[in-house]
Amino acid sequence: MASKLKRYSQGSFFCLLIFLSINTKAFAFDKKASASLSHYIMAAMYEQLGDIDTAIQEYKKALKTDNKSSLIHINLASLYIKKNEIPKAIEELNLTVKLEPDAVEPHAILALLYSSQNQPDLATSEYEIALKNASKREPNNIDIYKTLGAIYLQQKKFKEAESTYSLILGLSPDDAQAHFYLGSIYEELKDRPRAIAELKKSLQLNADYHEAMNYLGYLYVEENQNLNAAETMIKKALTMQPDSGAYVDSLGWLYFKQGKLPEAIKELEKAASLMEDPVIYGHLGDAYFKIGDTANAKLNWQKSLKLDAKQDKIKEKLGTFPPVPPL
Repeated sequence: MASKLKRYSQGSFFCLLIFLSINTKAFAFDKKASASLSHYIMAAMYEQLGDIDTAIQEYKKALKTDNKSSLIHINLASLYIKKNEIPKAIEELNLTVKLEPDAVEPHAILALLYSSQNQPDLATSEYEIALKNASKREPNNIDIYKTLGAIYLQQKKFKEAESTYSLILGLSPDDAQAHFYLGSIYEELKDRPRAIAELKKSLQLNADYHEAMNYLGYLYVEENQNLNAAETMIKKALTMQPDSGAYVDSLGWLYFKQGKLPEAIKELEKAASLMEDPVIYGHLGDAYFKIGDTANAKLNWQKSLKLDAKQDKIKEKLGTFPPVPPL
C-alpha cells in the first residue's frame, strides 16, 4: 500500500495575529511603568494610523524602560511581519518565548514564519512546542493532542505518537480516528498484531471508515490471511475513493497474492498512473518478474529505488541482474 497518512494544514498566520490582538492575557505587561505605557499607547495609535515605522520606533522606546514585556516584543514582531522583515520578527518572537516559555501564540507564529522561510525542521519544532503548551492550558482538548500526534508522525517519532494517541483514547475511548492512527503507529513499530487489532476497533466504531478498510485489508494481504475479507474491504474502500492510488495498489497486490497476475499488473499500472510511490513501483516490479518480464521488472524496481534509496530488498532484487543504465 502506498502512503496513507495525510499532512495537516498549517492555517493562516493572519488569523493568529487577529487572535493575538484580542487575547493578550498570556503576556505580562507592567502598567506601573508609566513611561513604557506612554510609548506603548503612542505605538498603538501610530499602528492604527498605518504609520508602521513610527509605531516600531515607539515600541522600541517602550522596551528601553520595560524590556521584560513579552507583549511589546510580540507586537513589535507583528509590525516586522507587516513590513516583511522576517528575521527581525523572528528575533522579537524568540525574545517573547524566553520571557513567556509556556506561551502558545509566539511559537505558532514562529512555526509559520520558519515554514515561509523554507526551514521545515525549525517550523515543526515550534509547532510541537506550541501544541505542548496548548495542552497544558487545555488538558482535555482532544483536538490539540491529535494535532500533536500528527506532528510526531510527520517527524517519525513513533513512540511519542503512540503515547499521544493512547492519551487521546484515555480521554475518548470510542474515537475511531485515534484507533486508526494508533494502528498505523503499531505497524511502523513492527507490531502487526496490535496494528490489526486497532484497525478492527476503528472499523467497529465507524463501519464506513475507508482509510481503515484499506489499511486493514492491505495488512491481511501482507500476512496472506483473510484474503476474502481483505478483498471485500479494499473494494468497498475503492467505491468511496475510486481514484486513490493507494487503494488501487492494495487491490493489485491482493490479486498478486491470489496469483491473478494479469489482473494484478492492470491494477498496479493504474495505481502507478495515479501516484508516484516507491511501494507501488516495487509491487509492479514483482508482478512483472513473476510473469518473466525482467525488463519491466527492473525498470519498475529502479523507479522504486529512485524514490526511496533505502530499500535493501529492492537493491537485492536488482543486484541479481547485470547493471542497467540509469533512468
